[in-house]
Amino acid sequence: MDKKCRNDLSFSRVKSRRIKVDFDGGEISSDGGILLLEKVDKKLGLTRQVAKRLEDNRQSGKVLHETEAMIRQRVYGLSAGWEDLNDSAQLRHDSLHQLAVGKDTVLASASTLSRFENAQDRSSALAINEIFVEQFIASHKSPPPVVMLDFDATDTPVHGEQQGRFFHGYYDCHCFLPLYVFCGDQLLVAYLRPSNVDAAKHAAAILKLLVTRLRKVWPKTRFVLRADSGFCRDLLLSWCDRHEVKYIVGLARNSRLLAKAEALMGRAEVLHN
Repeated sequence: MDKKCRNDLSFSRVKSRRIKVDFDGGEISSDGGILLLEKVDKKLGLTRQVAKRLEDNRQSGKVLHETEAMIRQRVYGLSAGWEDLNDSAQLRHDSLHQLAVGKDTVLASASTLSRFENAQDRSSALAINEIFVEQFIASHKSPPPVVMLDFDATDTPVHGEQQGRFFHGYYDCHCFLPLYVFCGDQLLVAYLRPSNVDAAKHAAAILKLLVTRLRKVWPKTRFVLRADSGFCRDLLLSWCDRHEVKYIVGLARNSRLLAKAEALMGRAEVLHN
């Protein structure tokens, strides 16, 4: 269709509204929400803090994409649903993503982002999680009377040959098994793990680090661990008993538990039928 025909397109009016068809509208993006995300990030200073804590061993004279810019590019892209680094081949040219990152030039390529991510290690992950915890502390004007720490292991399905991927029978897929710790809507810990480990792997160590740090600033606050039956482990619960941390933990169904609960469940069934 030539330009003249396109300009001649017309549709009937809808009451007082005129319908206009224009094929020359310029760039269009479906990721407008990242501009709001950028404002929140700027207020919190989250990506800026992360950039300061991560090692960057590149030769400074050859650096085109600063650490903070790459972190923002990756975080905003993930938040908009672009999980694959290959998406950067197109997104790096997207004016809206450039605007959110604070650039007016082409952003980092997938290979540059991949090298940057692979250069990080366990100390980088620890530093990022420490920032989450400090953000959580700073969000309270006064010490909370109770802090409920929700531990959750969940699947992150993968579809390639990523290192550390394993088949998980419960989730029926190849995946990772990250551990998350939340307090309400706030994330305190995100710990990536392979899926061939117990759901409670390292949970006791993480709980100890969290409670120790939080008690330094909130010595009178009570702490409660809440988790499903995957965290009903002697190591974790014994630590809680010794350090005055309460817990609400699920119990997996088993024959002994069912036998003890039979009378109670029978009464409950009579009362609620």
